[in-house]
Amino acid sequence: MGSIRLLTIRGIPIRIHFTFPLILIWAAFQYGQGQANWAKGALFGVTFTLLLFVGVLLHELAHSLIALQFGARVREIVLFPLGGVAQMESLPERPWQELLMALAGPITSAVVGVALGIVTLLLFPLRLWVDFFHALGTGLGLQWTFLLPYLAFTNLLLAGFNLIPAFPMDGGRVLRALLATAMPYGRATAIAVAVGQGLAWLLGLVGLLGGDVVLILVAFLVYAGATQEGRMVQVKLALAGLQVDQVFSRGARAVSSTDTLGTAVDMMLEGFQADFPVCEEGRLIGLVTRADLLRGLKEYGPQAPIGQVMRRQFPTVTPQDDLFEVRERMANAGLEALPVVEEGRFLGLLTQQDLNEAYALVSVRPSLLRPRV
Repeated sequence: MGSIRLLTIRGIPIRIHFTFPLILIWAAFQYGQGQANWAKGALFGVTFTLLLFVGVLLHELAHSLIALQFGARVREIVLFPLGGVAQMESLPERPWQELLMALAGPITSAVVGVALGIVTLLLFPLRLWVDFFHALGTGLGLQWTFLLPYLAFTNLLLAGFNLIPAFPMDGGRVLRALLATAMPYGRATAIAVAVGQGLAWLLGLVGLLGGDVVLILVAFLVYAGATQEGRMVQVKLALAGLQVDQVFSRGARAVSSTDTLGTAVDMMLEGFQADFPVCEEGRLIGLVTRADLLRGLKEYGPQAPIGQVMRRQFPTVTPQDDLFEVRERMANAGLEALPVVEEGRFLGLLTQQDLNEAYALVSVRPSLLRPRV
């Protein structure tokens, strides 16, 4: 997804998105302008921003570590210019578990803020806080002695902002978890999504009237996050209990590693299949996707063997796998199809089209595909 791996904590990769330097450039200009010494102000802004993102990382780690305790799977943590995201392959199943996971982040930010505030009081006179808030209000006279109170204040602000009851903030999950203790999960999600979208409209209106571009951007992100969460839960509930063997394409055609790329092109043009499992004597040994095929044609030509461009590392599924979990696995791998295998033998393909058709069918009439007990 265009990110660089920094380190790994408790098995969780920590990555920085390639757009992250934009926030540092913004900080340099934002804090440098209006200062007597531009370079000093810019350096202050960059240093403050980097230290603030250490707090953001701790915030996301708190979510992730609690989720791991409840059996959830955390794929990675990615730091973006506007914050961090703990990308989870699954969430805690019970409402109280989601509640604790959601609260872990804001509580961590609040603890960091209070701790930094106490350290500031121990190291500096109380007058420093008065001078800090004056400088914060005017945007002038920033000093390095303001770094600790600034970090304390911002971490507390981060904790409070994340408790706003709107997805994708933690407050949206807190609201859903509380509602889910008294009503079905789907209904709780629908209400939490509606609240988040309403708050997004309100934030956008305030930003529009006040000419605040940042607030308008935040409103857009909140609305998009709430909509995405609602959509994901709708799909999860619709596919609940369904298995791969109820929907996968059994008539998918396979190729061998010695077949040419031109052969795969002919097979693609003859039908609707765009991804091909590579098999030898019925056993799966590789996968060539549409993107692999096009890249191979460009680099090697149609006479090149498929074995030269096929993937050897890729996820597979079994007929008994849960359909929603497989959908998430497919999305995480960035693939449009996954081979279905049993004891190493190729049985067929589960495609994105299969998943879309299954969702459309059960959305119209759930009895068409009954969950397996």
